[in-house]
Amino acid sequence: MATPNTPTVTLGDAAVPPIGQGTWYMGERSSDRETEVRALRHGLDLGLSLIDTAEMYGNGGAEKVVGEAVAGRRDEAVLVSKVLPNNAGKRAAKEACERSLGRIGTDYLDLYLLHWRGSVPLSETVAAMQELQQEGKIRRWGVSNLDTADMRDLWEVPGGPECATDQVLYHAGSRGIEYDLLDWCRERDLPVMAYCPLAQGGRFRRDLLSNPAVTGIAAERDATPAQIALAWTIRDGRTVAIPKAARQEHVAENAAAAGIALTAEELTRLDAAFPPPERKQPLDIV
Repeated sequence: MATPNTPTVTLGDAAVPPIGQGTWYMGERSSDRETEVRALRHGLDLGLSLIDTAEMYGNGGAEKVVGEAVAGRRDEAVLVSKVLPNNAGKRAAKEACERSLGRIGTDYLDLYLLHWRGSVPLSETVAAMQELQQEGKIRRWGVSNLDTADMRDLWEVPGGPECATDQVLYHAGSRGIEYDLLDWCRERDLPVMAYCPLAQGGRFRRDLLSNPAVTGIAAERDATPAQIALAWTIRDGRTVAIPKAARQEHVAENAAAAGIALTAEELTRLDAAFPPPERKQPLDIV
């Protein structure tokens, strides 16, 4: 279980550990369901309270896996789901949220995100989110895959600054958000959620877990390369990483990464292997 000394990040109304549980690719095969449910429940046992999912994952299948995992344990979980852009209109968003709630088997979501920006005006999506809050269907709302210009647009919308997070692809091999988006969020005390923190994808992906700097630090610390990668992602204390782990041993490995504080010397070595951006890059997305 998590200890009182476990670091936390304030995300909306909840203080959550800096490592959460992702569910991308879960719920796609019935033969994997029992293993996936056990993994998520093991994460709850270890204090990994935040579980991130989306209506898109497995066409709702991942939400069903989450529902089974949190059955009887809803009060231990901080549940995040996402609405597709084509469902982000006022009426459609409310209907999509109801479907997600039904698949998970809960009365509310702790956080509901716009999965990426589409053709629906941000003002309409924000209004829908506010109504869902008023109805008690969601506690807070946020966005995903929005770059700096998109976030500026959102902040101009009535209610836009109520956004609780921006969830983006981020790992040492893909640092584009550090050029401007990360600072923009920090200036507004807006926490970031990092998906694919183990370099599972992205246009700018470079080999991460096999890099000598990562493997060398891991060996010195008697840790795994994945743990070093996660420790790097959450190093600032204001980022939540959401790696997907479908097996209990990987969940335990991820949970232990929260206790690794990289030294300045180790961070310098990783900067040399994976330099921060010197120019604006398109937002990395998968």
